[in-house]
Order: sequence, then C-alpha cells, then structure tokens
Amino acid sequence: MRIAIISDIHSNIEALTEVLKTIDKQKVDRIVSLGDVVGYGASPNPCCELVREHAEVTLLGNHDAAVAGRMDYSFYYDAARHALDWSANVLNDENLAWLRSLPYTYRIGDVGFCHGSPVEPRSYEYIFALEQARELTPFSGDLPEVTFIGHSHLCKAFAIGSGEVNDVVAQKFGIRKGYKYIISVGSVGQPRDYDNRSCFVIHDTEARTVEYVRVEYDIQASAQRIFDADLALNFGKRLFLGV
Repeated sequence: MRIAIISDIHSNIEALTEVLKTIDKQKVDRIVSLGDVVGYGASPNPCCELVREHAEVTLLGNHDAAVAGRMDYSFYYDAARHALDWSANVLNDENLAWLRSLPYTYRIGDVGFCHGSPVEPRSYEYIFALEQARELTPFSGDLPEVTFIGHSHLCKAFAIGSGEVNDVVAQKFGIRKGYKYIISVGSVGQPRDYDNRSCFVIHDTEARTVEYVRVEYDIQASAQRIFDADLALNFGKRLFLGV
C-alpha cells in the first residue's frame, strides 16, 4: 500500500493543487492529511474543500483547532492571531463544521498519524530535534512502528531503538525492523527548511520505504493572495525563502 501524507497546507491553494497533481501521478492508495489546513494563507475555503475531497482522513492541527474554537490561541503572536481571526470569519459554515469534527490521531495498522507529538496530541508539542525525540523513548513501546507528524514544517526523521535515538537523513530511506520511527513530513503550504518547494511524503508499506517529495508551485500567485488580503505581508514574503 502506498500512502501519501500531507501536512501544514496553511490555506495555500496553489501549493496544494500542485501537490495533489503530483500525488495523482504517484498512484497512491490513500491520502492522509495531518492538519493545519488553514492559517497564514488567503485561501482557507478552497483548501478545505480540496482536502475534504481527496484525503481519507484529516487530523486536527493547532491552527484548525484555533479557528474551530477548540483551543485558546490568545498567546499566539499578533499576526498569527489576526490570521486565525480572519480565517474564522472567511470560512463558510460547512468548512467550519468540518474542522470542528476532525480527530487528533489516526492509525492504519502499524502506521500512526498525528499533527504534533503522539504523546498527548492535544498539547501540540514539537518534535524536530534529537532532544525532543529522546523524550519519546519511555513511550516507544506504545507507539506504532512508524508515526508521521507535521507541525514543525521541517523534514526530520528519527529512529528509536537499541537504547538510542538517531537522526535519519535521507530523501528516501527504509524502515528497519526493531526500530520505532517518528517522521516529520514537512509542509505543503509553508516550508521552513530553506527550500521553498512544497513537501509531502510517500510511505510504501510493502517496500517499507519513506520518500520525501518536493513540488514547485506558483509562489508569486500564492503570495499575492496574501498581499491582497487583510493578512501580514510577511506570511507572503517568507514563501519565497522557504522559512
């Protein structure tokens, strides 16, 4: 089975459209969205509708939770908080109801999915460094063999096993038996690893491989939507840099 995993779209319809075109060519069996469909960008309704159409399941990201009234975001910085308020006002009733219904976790056999850390998913803790991955060691026995996460917008993978936690640094790699993997899939709509291309992951459960896929999209068009909306200009400018 081939599973495409997407995350952190952040209302970037140009990026999402190109990613879905690429996924279609990859002949995947399922698409799973790890959440944060909305926030930052200027196309929340079109993104919700495309994800609803194509993804088998979408998880509740922290931005989705904030817009849907499922978490307090008063501690967010001003521009992000304003973008969430703006999104909540722009979203139609159907898409808001959908966001309010999303689950925190999902599982297909020994493959798990979560927006942030799989330990207390409602807390939206980040895992993008070895120190954070090491904190999962006491819980590794309860984790599926592979857990895909989003949230950080980074392409990071960690293998837990044999008393160690190691970085996995490769564009494509195999899943080794006896290890538990935490794999951050990058971001469709707002990459932050200094590569401005969209990113998603394909997991082949039979071949036991994980592959990061990068996709170019019309950044200028996406940024212009942000510039034309009542949103912070930096949300558009950063798309060009991938930060």
